Parts: sequence; structure tokens; C-alpha cells
Amino acid sequence: MSSTQETTDRPLKRKIGLLDQVDYRLAETEAEKDAIYRLRYRAYLHEGAIEPRADQRLTDRFDDLPNSWLFGVHLDGELTSSIRISVATPDNDDTPAVNAFRDLLAPELAHGKVIVDPNRFVADPLSRTKYPELPYLTVRLGYVACAYFNADIGTATVRAEHRAFYRRLFLQKSLCEPRPYPTLTKPLCLMAADYLSIRDQVFERFPLMRSTAAERRMLFERGDDQSPVINLPEFPFERAPIAPHS
Repeated sequence: MSSTQETTDRPLKRKIGLLDQVDYRLAETEAEKDAIYRLRYRAYLHEGAIEPRADQRLTDRFDDLPNSWLFGVHLDGELTSSIRISVATPDNDDTPAVNAFRDLLAPELAHGKVIVDPNRFVADPLSRTKYPELPYLTVRLGYVACAYFNADIGTATVRAEHRAFYRRLFLQKSLCEPRPYPTLTKPLCLMAADYLSIRDQVFERFPLMRSTAAERRMLFERGDDQSPVINLPEFPFERAPIAPHS
């Protein structure tokens, strides 16, 4: 292997190595959720994305919906980042992306699509400095969810300056200019990609995004004593790419 190739591969190997140290925890107790709400507040305030609040917490109604999964990402035993995974189906379209960009996503749902909507990605400012790979390790949960829920479309709601990251990592395309977004002072734009059409390309470029069936069940399967969370459309159904890769 050339020295240039070794230099290129080193960051990727470090990301994969850190994956063994990551603890993805589904927030189920009030204490776990509160820690994430406080992390959100610190992260968004640091970025100037929200106004100061007396309670120093940031939560919304989507946190408690049955089609949302709230995760804390822990490294070295510390809560370093968080992301919420919401899943929209024709039977239940109540997710942040669908609510903010209904004109763009409702037609896809009307065609029987399943949309995985990762949102509220935040990271502790100090942890992002310590672990430059943290954004990859965190948004990976959205890609794992796409596999578990047989997603047609994976979305990202991001600030304009973050579009390049999602374009490079997930081959997503911007579907609109930034718009006002609930609770945030900075507008967000919607990015999306047809999951099946770009999945293999993403796996080839970023093996970190691969997951096992066991990991997917561990992260997203609800207990047997609970009612079904979402009703997925039966296969086959139409799969017209919302944002085909070119």
C-alpha cells in the first residue's frame, strides 16, 4: 500500500475502531431523556441556534411519539452526542421533517413510501473536539434505521453550511432552500436520497455505515408487550427515487 493510500485510510480505520467503543443507548427513563434535553440545550446555545432558556432544556412533542427513538451516544462512559430517529409511513406521518416540509414529502408518503427522518443531532462541543469522528458515529444511527425499517427515503434537516457533509456521506441532495424550523432561530433545508439506489455506494465508501441484523433489532425493536409502533407498507410497492444520485 502506498503512503498516500495509508494516509487516506487512517481516518476511516480510526472511525471503525471507535465504533467498538461507542455505546448507543435508547433513552427510556426520564433521567436519560433529561440528560439529552440538557445536552441539546448546551449544543444549540453554543451554536447560536436557540435563545437562552431558564430551564436549560430543549424538548418537543416528537420526543414522546411512538414513532420516535431518542438515542444518547456515549464514549468513555460520557454522553457525547444525541440523535432522534423518527419514521414516517402512510399510516403515521407525524415527524419533524414531514411537518416542516410537507409539500415535499407528503407526495412520497402518498405513494406508499417509508421515510426515515433523523433529527435533533447534537454533540457536546468539547466532545466534538476530542472525537472528530463523532458526527459520523452519531448520524450512522439514521443509516442503521434505514436498513431496519426498509426505508425508501432517508432525509436530513440541516443548516446550509452542513449540506456538504450530508452530500458527501449519504449522497443526499438539497430539495429546497433553508426554511424556518420550530424552536430554532436558524433556518434548515431538507436533504434526501433514495436509500436503495445509493446504499451500496455508501457502504463501499464508508463501511462504518454497515450494521448487523442483531444490532438493528437491539436498537429499534420494541418490547413484545407493546403495541406495534408503525405499520410498514407491504412489499412490493412503487419505489421512485426522490433524489436519484447522478
